[in-house]
Amino acid sequence: MIVRYADAVDRLMRLPPVLPPPPDELMPVRLDGLGWRGPETPDEADARPAAVLVLIVPGDDGEALVVLTERARRGGHHSGEVSFPGGKAEPDDADIVATALREAAEEVGLDAVAAGVRIVGVLERFWIPVSSFKVTPVLAIADRRPVLVPAPDEVARIVEAPLRHFVPGAPIRIVDRTIRSIPLRYGTYPVDGLAIWGATARVLGQLGALLAD
Repeated sequence: MIVRYADAVDRLMRLPPVLPPPPDELMPVRLDGLGWRGPETPDEADARPAAVLVLIVPGDDGEALVVLTERARRGGHHSGEVSFPGGKAEPDDADIVATALREAAEEVGLDAVAAGVRIVGVLERFWIPVSSFKVTPVLAIADRRPVLVPAPDEVARIVEAPLRHFVPGAPIRIVDRTIRSIPLRYGTYPVDGLAIWGATARVLGQLGALLAD
């Protein structure tokens, strides 16, 4: 199902008070039967604030696209993964929206004014225990397709993914994988040769559910 940009704007500018959930199969499940929390797991209450920008842009053919990044491989917790532009809040940020816009400017060169970026609202916040961040997805719409340039130290490439890949009924590929000695099973969205999983996939799944609601 192709999602037209005009239709996406019409739906997303009216966010419901209760957001729909993403598909259940996107949530990682441990295959060893153990719980997620261990003695070294940080407390969610102590997590540091962070934000990502979920930016919807118009494609050349009028299809709705969302801006994603493939992270540069630097050996960190999320090295090489697909994510939204974003990062931790800084003391000089006015609010969490300012964090998301600043990080997008730094990582992909977003000129929010030139692209006519409008903030719609926020999607469901999520906690990343491994890096101890509480992340707010800031949903925004660009009136014009921005000219984006990846920051070479942080971004391997920029992916403008069609929203049709994330609506209900779109293909979800189930993967079994061991990460940091933990055997996992989780669903991924296959897009442009990449496997999008984890928190990024769940945000995209919620976005897709909003478009179909």
